[in-house]
Amino acid sequence: MTETVSTNPGTSGPGTGRGTRVVVEKLADFPWGERRIVDVGGRSIGVINVGGRFHALRNNCPHHGAPLCEGVVKGTMESTPAHEYSYVRHNEYIVCPWHGYEFTLATGRSIVDPDKLRVRTYEVVVEGGDVVLYV
Repeated sequence: MTETVSTNPGTSGPGTGRGTRVVVEKLADFPWGERRIVDVGGRSIGVINVGGRFHALRNNCPHHGAPLCEGVVKGTMESTPAHEYSYVRHNEYIVCPWHGYEFTLATGRSIVDPDKLRVRTYEVVVEGGDVVLYV
């Protein structure tokens, strides 16, 4: 389920260097496999719960501006000898829903050209029972 959440972000404590603090959702209300799209100062950011680990990325594919965070989260195939198949790195990539570009959730770098094609990532943590995004 994708849900749009408009927020009025508060600032983090002085001197933390973490930027603006945005409470996305209560941890108890954000189950595995779900995502939230948050608007922070006109920036659309997707927060995704992958097996209890949270990732946050800019919700715009750098290729043509598609809503990247609405894409499928998946793994990839490992290079193997002929007629052998090995699916690896489960739930480490997100696939653009328009043209299939794949990006690593942790770094925002694309699989095809990681040095040139990437999407912005953000820090997301669990604090006091809340899923918190820092932008």
